[in-house]
Amino acid sequence: MQISVIGTGYVGLVTGACFAEFGVNVLCMDNDAKRIARLEKGDVPFYEPGITELVAKGIGQGRLNFTAELTRAVDHGEVIFIAVGTPPKKDGSADLSFVEEVGRGIAGKMASYKVVVTKSTVPVGTGAFLQQVIAGTQARKVAFDVVSNPEFLREGSAIEDFMRPNRVVIGSDSERAVALMKDLYRPLYLIETPFVVTDVATAEMIKYASNAFLATKVSFINEIATLCERVGADVQTVAKGMGLDQRIGSKFLHAGPGFGGSCFPKDLAALVQMGEKAGYPMQIAGAAAAVNAEQRVRMVDKIRDALGGLEGTTVGFLGLSFKPNTNDLREAPALSIAQLLMDQGVTVRAYDPAALEEGSKLVPRITPCQNAYETARGADALVLITEWNEFRNLDFDQLKSVMRRAILIDLRNVYESSRVTQFGFRHVSVGRPTKNPG
Repeated sequence: MQISVIGTGYVGLVTGACFAEFGVNVLCMDNDAKRIARLEKGDVPFYEPGITELVAKGIGQGRLNFTAELTRAVDHGEVIFIAVGTPPKKDGSADLSFVEEVGRGIAGKMASYKVVVTKSTVPVGTGAFLQQVIAGTQARKVAFDVVSNPEFLREGSAIEDFMRPNRVVIGSDSERAVALMKDLYRPLYLIETPFVVTDVATAEMIKYASNAFLATKVSFINEIATLCERVGADVQTVAKGMGLDQRIGSKFLHAGPGFGGSCFPKDLAALVQMGEKAGYPMQIAGAAAAVNAEQRVRMVDKIRDALGGLEGTTVGFLGLSFKPNTNDLREAPALSIAQLLMDQGVTVRAYDPAALEEGSKLVPRITPCQNAYETARGADALVLITEWNEFRNLDFDQLKSVMRRAILIDLRNVYESSRVTQFGFRHVSVGRPTKNPG
């Protein structure tokens, strides 16, 4: 089968490269000619473990190609995936202008039956809207179907998530389109991947409901963490006790500085907007977003309390990306916390294995460093804010020798306090009692 993927951002490129690995002939299209030129050379413009190798393999085997020409992409693919951005508007609703633009472009180039698939996260009703856009723009009537096939890719493990997904959701009222989609995903039948086949609106809602629920779990455990600090409980043990209940599960019960990234904040805001338009306020989703925003302020308060004040202090940040194994800085807690600290007279030094260059551009007042130990030099405290593996086994003797004060503010609860305090450090964490050396 031949498919085209419109948009070569994170979702589009991972989708194209993985389908090429399935043996599908894939043409990825983007109107950014410079980006296409880079991709044709195997130069991937973002960090994701394994994607560079997978793109190179697809190119080398002739199954993955790139173009900046929409006509070529529409002619090539019987199935056309739309994987363009749907950024939030000022009111939080999703901006569908790029989706609409692609839909009109496909309609103008379509000469034979196509299955047009929304891979981007889009509000309920987008499939129906896209159907109208294409039908109303066609120069001559050509049969087509619109399908919702939402992605559930976690940054840092996107390839594994595509190759071994928890489920595949296909939303369509067309038996022909569903048959083509199932054929496309045929390799997943061998590993007994569950398929959810439903209507377009339900498929669109599954994505938002899933992300909103996971975001709510994060905000819930962060609220519990704050309460644990005030009553003397340990949130990690609380989370373990909760997670062993199979009705709850252990995933997304890790207290910290709050969620970020390209999905949870945007999708919560869009879900709240959908509720307002439907006349039903989404109170839990709204509360989850509010708690997440407050959590960043709480982390600043935690740092202030640990230092006894902020003015004139120096703090080292370990990590800037919103999670490890990605260079994605969208809605990253580290950036907003750093900005709040600097606004109150703090000098922030920082190191991140993948996001340092871009982070320094977004927050120019940050002092970029080349490793954890350079970051710690002259610092009154070291803040572990993104749990990259290289931060999980720090040399505390070396850190102590270069720091002004031996304080580790562990916002991801990576370390046990007993390990940190034995090196003479004060250990401040989230939802657990602060421990002093000795």
